[in-house]
Amino acid sequence: MLWAAPGAKARCCMTDIKQADAMMRMARRDMTALRGMGDAAVFADEIFGFHVQQTVEKALKAWMCVLGLTYPFTHHINRLLMLLRDAGADVEAFWWTDEFTIYAHQARYEEGHLAADVPLAREEILKRIDDLLQQVDQFIQALR
Repeated sequence: MLWAAPGAKARCCMTDIKQADAMMRMARRDMTALRGMGDAAVFADEIFGFHVQQTVEKALKAWMCVLGLTYPFTHHINRLLMLLRDAGADVEAFWWTDEFTIYAHQARYEEGHLAADVPLAREEILKRIDDLLQQVDQFIQALR
């Protein structure tokens, strides 16, 4: 086991298509929510960013399941990417997602802390996350 919080149940000790599918279903639900958050006047960047972080985290954990890795109980995207990279996965195209780790923590507890001068480029972010989801789906399909 790579790491898990005390008392947390570790997942994916070996290639686990069932768990990968479950994680991808959750990631797709977050992605559906993101697609409905196009209007920044209705959904603040903090809310949108939080769901970006959740979508990416779940997709990366699904990818880890495909590779037979145990994913950690963490919201740190960088940590997940490093574990995937260390296992030989090509994560180069997804390092940009680490900028959303902050939304998993501060967005919940520090009102206004994440307000940026430049609004999030929602359409571009959605396209890039969709690329990640498609890639993980391909890995899952290849194992079937």
